[in-house]
Amino acid sequence: MRRERRTIRGRLALFTGVAVGLLCIVFSTVLLFVINRTATGELTKEVTAVGELTAYYVDRGKLVDPLPPIPQNLIRPIQVVDPQGRVVAATRDLRNQPAMAHFTPKSPHRVASAVICHSVFASGRCHIVVAQQVFRNGDWTIYSAAPTPPFAVYPGVTALLAAGTVIFTIAMACGARHTVTRSLKPVDAIRAQLDHIQSTDLGRRVPVPMAKDEIYRLARSVNQALDRLEGVLEQQRRFCSDASHELRSPITAIRAQMEVALMAPQDVDPAELCNAVLPSVERLHSIAADLLTLTRLDAGVPYERRIVDLAELVTTELKGRKTSRKIVQHLAAGVTVSGDRLRLGQLIGNLVQNAQRHASSTVTITVRRVDGDPRFPEKAAELEVLDDGAGVAADQRETVFQRFTRLDTARSRDAGGVGLGLPIARQIAESHGGTLTIQDSAQGTRFVVRLPLSP
Repeated sequence: MRRERRTIRGRLALFTGVAVGLLCIVFSTVLLFVINRTATGELTKEVTAVGELTAYYVDRGKLVDPLPPIPQNLIRPIQVVDPQGRVVAATRDLRNQPAMAHFTPKSPHRVASAVICHSVFASGRCHIVVAQQVFRNGDWTIYSAAPTPPFAVYPGVTALLAAGTVIFTIAMACGARHTVTRSLKPVDAIRAQLDHIQSTDLGRRVPVPMAKDEIYRLARSVNQALDRLEGVLEQQRRFCSDASHELRSPITAIRAQMEVALMAPQDVDPAELCNAVLPSVERLHSIAADLLTLTRLDAGVPYERRIVDLAELVTTELKGRKTSRKIVQHLAAGVTVSGDRLRLGQLIGNLVQNAQRHASSTVTITVRRVDGDPRFPEKAAELEVLDDGAGVAADQRETVFQRFTRLDTARSRDAGGVGLGLPIARQIAESHGGTLTIQDSAQGTRFVVRLPLSP
């Protein structure tokens, strides 16, 4: 983790340094370009002024060769070209040289400028050439020039920008590295705490920083995940313990009966032994089947959805079931849902079996349409199973849906089940987008299943 953190810190520092360096280089380049353009404009004005002074002497007929008369601080390479295209006057450095340029100003302008390279200039550098026309018995052209300024006009400014770019880039990279290091300290504390959390000690929680930033939200999410994990593991331990206890009872009964048969085989009737062992085997089969169903429901195994008529499904389930209590049916026709027929049949069977186990004399089954439930945008299908037994206390209505839970009134193994029927029924209802709850009733327990109506 520390190596990964350093890698992230180094990468962020490198990215920040490169980004800032590139921005500084772009800024410096733009600034130098603006300075160069400004200096070029000023130099062009100066060259134009020198040409205008020479044009004044040409207009007055005071032309001398070599030039000046021009003030010493304004001397530039200058040539005067007569109307026939001959160089009739020039500064000393361009005497006996052809014309430095051949362009002329276009009407109505009397002044034009251009950058000329590889001309008569001895330095070989490109020059800014300004052409001005004077009319005196024809069009005379005065060419004045000056070397173009380098891109870095002021070396001091360029050096200052380069030094500033380096210093600013390093400072920003170091600042980013320091900021990321401080920001990752809470992450390191979270990692250290997570390293000490074991499956046997899930009570620990990671520290939550004071600043309510992304790491604060991460720490809270981690603690919430640990809460859920602790609850799941606790449920798993309890589930394994209860399952072992439930499986031990029929296995112990089978073993005892088999040991008695082995001790006195001559006194054992095989038919009686089979009849004695069969209830325990059936109980083992029931527990194994329920555990397999729960495993598939927990894993979210997909199932085929079909249109199922609840009234017809209830009738089918009751036909093949032995009933120990009177069954009263109020089944509305045409109440259909989309789901798996086998699973929905198991839901109905579990509820009916539970109701018969606790009813005094009568179990009432109702199928109808209902509306007004905010959990369903439109009308819902409702299946109600009501018994006339002792009922379930309000504070225990959620407890009965926990796995391997049997209330005190159902503790007898002859009357009570394994404690998986109702949890399986609720998971089947929820996997179909519905709900299974216990609601108030005048007498007994009223289980209510609500499922979305099929389109």
